[in-house]
Parts: sequence; C-alpha cells; structure tokens
Amino acid sequence: MQNWEGGGAIVTGGASGLGAATAARLVADGMRVTIFDVNEDAGRAYAAQIGALFAKVDVSDPASVTSGIDAAEQAFGPLRVLVNCAGIGGAAKTVSRGAPHDPALFERTIRVNLMGSFNCASQVAARMAAADPVDGDGARGVIVNTASVAAFDGQVGQLAYSASKGGIVAMTLPMARDLADKGVRVCTIAPGLFLTPLLQELPEDAKRSLGAQVPFPSRLGESTEYAAMVSHITQNPMLNGEVIRLDGAIRMAPR
Repeated sequence: MQNWEGGGAIVTGGASGLGAATAARLVADGMRVTIFDVNEDAGRAYAAQIGALFAKVDVSDPASVTSGIDAAEQAFGPLRVLVNCAGIGGAAKTVSRGAPHDPALFERTIRVNLMGSFNCASQVAARMAAADPVDGDGARGVIVNTASVAAFDGQVGQLAYSASKGGIVAMTLPMARDLADKGVRVCTIAPGLFLTPLLQELPEDAKRSLGAQVPFPSRLGESTEYAAMVSHITQNPMLNGEVIRLDGAIRMAPR
C-alpha cells in the first residue's frame, strides 16, 4: 500500500459535501490538505476546523487554479494527491416548451465540472511529475476525479450535467496513460445518490423515497463513504485508469 503521509493534497469543492468529507479523511490519513472553494467564509471556517489550508479558487479559471496550487506548494511542499469534487448541477431539457436548451447554462456546466477538473488535474500533474518519487515503483502522485452515475444513466433534464460528467469518465483512461511514465495514477469515482447539501434540503419523506431506489443498501450514500473510497484509491497502487461506480447497484430510471 502506498503511504502519502506528510505529503500535500488538494481537495476542490472541499468546503461542503463530498469534498468536505474527503478533506477531513485525508487530514486523518496524515496528509497536509489545501481546500479549494469559491465559498470563502465556509471554506476558511471548515479548513480551520479540520486543520487544513484554504485557498479561494475558481476551478474554471486556469489562473486562479495556478495561484491556489502555488499557495498549497508553498505551505506544504510537493503535492501528492488531488481530489476534484468541485461541481455544479442544474436541470434543463434539450427542448422545453418549444425552446432549445440555454447554451449559456450548458457551457457553464461544462466549464465548471469538466474544464474545472481538467484545469486542476493537468496543472497539478505537471507539479507531481517534477517531484521526487516516493517508492520503488516511481510513484509521484494520485489524481481522483468525481463523475456521477449520470454519466451513464442520464435522466430527463440532465443533458448538460451528464455531458460534463461523461467527459470526466472519458478522460480518465487517457489521462492515466499520459501520466503512467511520470508515476501519477488517475481514477474516477462515479457516485450514485449521496446525501449532499442539495439532497439534505429535501423533506425527509423525499429523501427516504430516493434512498428506496437504491437496491442495497437502500438509502442515500454518506459523504464519508465517498471519502473512504478516495482514501483507498490513494493507498492501493494497482488502482489506475479506472472509473468506479459507488452507487449501491442503482441504475437510474429516465425520470
């Protein structure tokens, strides 16, 4: 098992939801974590709570990403782990009431979810590739991206979201192959129905109804379960180029 204890890690979208749980888990694993988020108040408060660093970063802006990476490296040294959790939702049909899908909404979803993951992964990978290896295999780092079961089972109204997450799935293997000679592994997690802040706002009966759609366990996933998968990926050196559905065997219906 690979040990990244003491190494630098970045978690995008780390102020809430899956990202927050992941940041806390990596801190518990002995990593020195920097949280990237656009929510400065929540990000700074949470970083202080778990013993992490906060950097206000817009993942869709390459210059903002560069500044955040610089801050993380200056504080903690070489980066060893990146987890991309930053993302947005949004729902719109291809045609609704005779009107086409708003191209600005589609473009924004792609820019944040797909381009944001690419911006962070490509820039952090370049820093990882320049670092010294940590073991006899030549390992230098691990990148974990976040897709969604919507990449495979997109529902009505999920056109933009599914496209953005499908792009993340599609870039997993070529990115892993690109970085293989540099000792950087790449995996993607595709979560199903998880108890994120968006779902937490739903009434209890609505949450139970959604959870009942999951074959087993018949409930919404916990953010700590996502974080546990991230932790395992970072430690298991043979996990590379893989997309892992973390979904309790759910396959989403059209609506």
